[in-house]
Amino acid sequence: MSKFYDALETRPHAEREAALLAALPRQIQHARTASPAFASILADIDPATITSRAALAGLPVTRKYELLQRQQEQRAQSAFGGFATHGFGPQMPRVFASPGTIYEPEGTRRDYWRMARAIHAAGFRTGELIHNCFSYHFVPAGSMMETGAHALGCTVFAGGTGQTEQQVQAMAELQPAGYIGTPSFLKIILEKAHEMGVALPSVSKALVSGEAFPPSLRDWLAERGVAGYQCYATADLGLVAYETSAREGLVLGEDILVEIVRPGTGDPVAEGEVGELVVTTLRKQGAPLIRYRTHDFTRLLKGDCPCGRSYPRIDTLIGRTDDMIKVKGVNICPGQIDEVLKDVEGASSEYQVMIDHLNGRDIMTLFFETDSMADAKAIELNLQNHFKAKVGITIVPHAVAIGELPRSEKKSTRIFDNRY
Repeated sequence: MSKFYDALETRPHAEREAALLAALPRQIQHARTASPAFASILADIDPATITSRAALAGLPVTRKYELLQRQQEQRAQSAFGGFATHGFGPQMPRVFASPGTIYEPEGTRRDYWRMARAIHAAGFRTGELIHNCFSYHFVPAGSMMETGAHALGCTVFAGGTGQTEQQVQAMAELQPAGYIGTPSFLKIILEKAHEMGVALPSVSKALVSGEAFPPSLRDWLAERGVAGYQCYATADLGLVAYETSAREGLVLGEDILVEIVRPGTGDPVAEGEVGELVVTTLRKQGAPLIRYRTHDFTRLLKGDCPCGRSYPRIDTLIGRTDDMIKVKGVNICPGQIDEVLKDVEGASSEYQVMIDHLNGRDIMTLFFETDSMADAKAIELNLQNHFKAKVGITIVPHAVAIGELPRSEKKSTRIFDNRY
């Protein structure tokens, strides 16, 4: 069986570039016609003139906060702030939500999020069963992977998150070919299986995403017979890039145009220079995005991938340009921390966050001030429960007395990410 998903992965550079640039003016015209938001953003643009990367670089960038702002302003008239090309109905089977809250439509196109390519590169093939442990509610991750697996011809067990013992039991009984989900949860499942004395010999491969996948965890999985590969995808864009057997960076997905730009200017940087990743999608359904800022720092790698795929590669993500953090596969805005603290009696608004990656797991410690140190344990438990209910992850809360934490008006100086 071919190690490539299709012929697009190995086509010559010039052929791919010509196809992408030929599709670009059509996509801009489509976005202007079908998306009221882009009709406004690109009002002064003649789509027929956008036929080169230099012309593309002259277009305005679209920022995540613009999606949120337009949705909030227009929610009574349009749930998607004018970015979606269709309304509710047969061409929009599902709607999802990301922190903020930003709502994202899903279209009916086969493999709408374009995940099949990454799943194939991780070693999955037609006729196999995949155990999918991404969330199926609110966020699109579960559906992104499931629709990609279906396009590949695979069957999916909708494991979702949590219920570790039941996950082990299902794997033991159904014998899936592999796992899809966050790397830390796979580690938890394998540790629980060992604790239960249950062998999971069929789970020999994994596609992981949503959080850091350091070499130490990759090697830990390999020692237990699981070949793990990572991919980079977002709820706004779908698949952006994926790891291959070469394990030298991430190969860009097809059907997108990628730029690495200097933050604050939108101007492309030289090849190999670190900058912000900007993506233009070529999809017609859902919400087409033109020059969408991901806020992620990376760089283009020189040369072709040794695996034989010809699309350029990016390095693993180096950091972010905004204050958003991703912990255990969940994006968290500082404002969400503020909201949780407001709801917890005895907790003040002063906090500090420490994020570590220990034994293959993200650990988020939330230090907060209280004037009720005698009740610290009860307040910590209440905060932990509130954070889990509102944000979706379990944290380690730590109460300190009033005045112990450093003061800062900047949210970013309250958050310390020690994983990178």
